Amino acid sequence: QLNKLDSAISEQKLIEFIQKLNNDKAVSGIILQMPLPGHIDYRKISQSIAESKDIEGISPVNLGKIIFGQARFIPCTAAAVMELVKHTGIDLMGKSVVIVGHSEIVGKPLSLLFLDKLATVTVCHIGTSRVGKLSDYVALADILVVAVGKPGLIKGEWIKKDAVVIDVGINRVDNKVVGDVEFETAQKRASWITPVPGGVGPLTVTMLMRNLILAAKLQVGE
Repeated sequence: QLNKLDSAISEQKLIEFIQKLNNDKAVSGIILQMPLPGHIDYRKISQSIAESKDIEGISPVNLGKIIFGQARFIPCTAAAVMELVKHTGIDLMGKSVVIVGHSEIVGKPLSLLFLDKLATVTVCHIGTSRVGKLSDYVALADILVVAVGKPGLIKGEWIKKDAVVIDVGINRVDNKVVGDVEFETAQKRASWITPVPGGVGPLTVTMLMRNLILAAKLQVGE
């Protein structure tokens, strides 16, 4: 069910609408379509979504549970990345994982998920770039995850030989969709690399559907 609301809706009215969905037994999951209008506080709205229906895993409760290894609903893109890495068969213990981007729904939760696997995690961000250290950290990565939204940010020659490269970025350049990694040069060095489009995106949708099924089962007591 798609609910289209007036872009001028107040925060309070939006919260009240979400509360109705929280209390509606016919609704198993709630998705908050981004971006929100500028006058709406994303964090305040995400807090209003019931934990049991937060199938995107964006509420503070679900994000907080990642710290304790108790999360039922993991942010979908982060879950997709972990699933992709799992299917490489690589043992993450002690591996150098470098995450470029520290958003609340990708970079930050991913750092905790990798730590839970006993990987050695480095999170890079705009500060890393400003001091000219990004390429140095990227070169250390056994597993590199990039989620920034800047086309060609990561140069292929920076990639460690045989690294696993997960490109989460989605950018439009000259009517083409490209990632944050220079794919053509990076694929010559990586042992595994995800394309854009067709890599992380489809699996993110799958993780969303998995969360929805789990939410529906939990709500009927299964």
